Amino acid sequence: MSDHAFATRAIHAGQAPDPVTGAIIPPIYQSSTHVQDSVGGLRAGYEYNRAGNPTRSSLETQIAALEGGAGALSFASGLAAEDALLRGILKPGDHVLLGNDVYGGTYRLLTKVLAPWGIETTTVELSDADVLRAAIRPETKIVWLETPSNPLLKIVDIALITEIAHAAGAVVVVDNTFASPALQQPLALGADLVVHSTTKYLGGHSDVLGGAVVFADDRFFDQIKFQQFAVGAVSAPLDAWLTTRGIKTLALRMRQHSENAQAIAEWASARPEFAQVFFPGLPSHPGHEIAAKQMSGFGGMLSFGLAAGADAARAFVESTSLFQLAESLGGVESLIGYPPDMTHASVRGTELAVPENIVRLSVGIEDVSDLIADLEQGLDRIAG
Repeated sequence: MSDHAFATRAIHAGQAPDPVTGAIIPPIYQSSTHVQDSVGGLRAGYEYNRAGNPTRSSLETQIAALEGGAGALSFASGLAAEDALLRGILKPGDHVLLGNDVYGGTYRLLTKVLAPWGIETTTVELSDADVLRAAIRPETKIVWLETPSNPLLKIVDIALITEIAHAAGAVVVVDNTFASPALQQPLALGADLVVHSTTKYLGGHSDVLGGAVVFADDRFFDQIKFQQFAVGAVSAPLDAWLTTRGIKTLALRMRQHSENAQAIAEWASARPEFAQVFFPGLPSHPGHEIAAKQMSGFGGMLSFGLAAGADAARAFVESTSLFQLAESLGGVESLIGYPPDMTHASVRGTELAVPENIVRLSVGIEDVSDLIADLEQGLDRIAG
């Protein structure tokens, strides 16, 4: 599959027709266990659903092909994937460098769950190479970045960060959830591992929870696979199948998400109600040139800073109709949220706290004229 284009891999990787019936869609193997031909004589390597399931294997093959990886592992959620990765690589006394604008759950996992285990985390401005060089220590094991970041859409030069981190002996992990592999390929830029909340763009329809780790090579596969097996936060067969189904339209969806978000960002840039518009597709964005270099599109996520402040931001997210007030992102429907009290409530009072006037949009694939009209009537409503 590696010689095929992305959209072809999204549809065909790991999706061979059922050899028994010829069904074009592989079945959901909704089974908790597998019959053995003899003690230890496993059929196709399957014994128990926590250890492996054919539907989950199909999804893992598909995701690895999308990211150009040597392999992938699928989990029950994005945070389950992150936890398995971190526990599989780190040991007490290790240090993690984390971007200073990331998903609040990642920060919570590192600072509340893993810190008592002896893991130290430092947040740093990863768009500044000199800051990164100064922050790396002998005990730094992982440099963890999001690009575009959540929720302020910062852009990090993956190739440059990887060069610096590798020179210091650190592993580079990229959370590629916002971009998706349709728009960005971190492993091709030198990253060692990619993580996803497959709940978002990969699943794409707001009907499944999941996560994944993708590997550039086999260095860490066995130890993270062991975490997957030993702890057991695996994708259920139906969840894996739903994610597989969603992925087949990923290339098409991401083009429309990106087109709609670009139009909304340009509209918002001309509105005085917004003090800032955070979207890497705008030439005014400080990371625009890097994003254009390492992404094939700018994605469907953007954030606004309301000029009138926090109260206006809160009122605005409750004043739209097509943009529905909800957490999560990446579905075909448009969502709006207030990060300080929703997705990023866990980082209130920390160095990652989100400005109080920020509104985040997950732009769906509806007609963009309807979406802009919805935002305009929301502005009219809060204006009184």
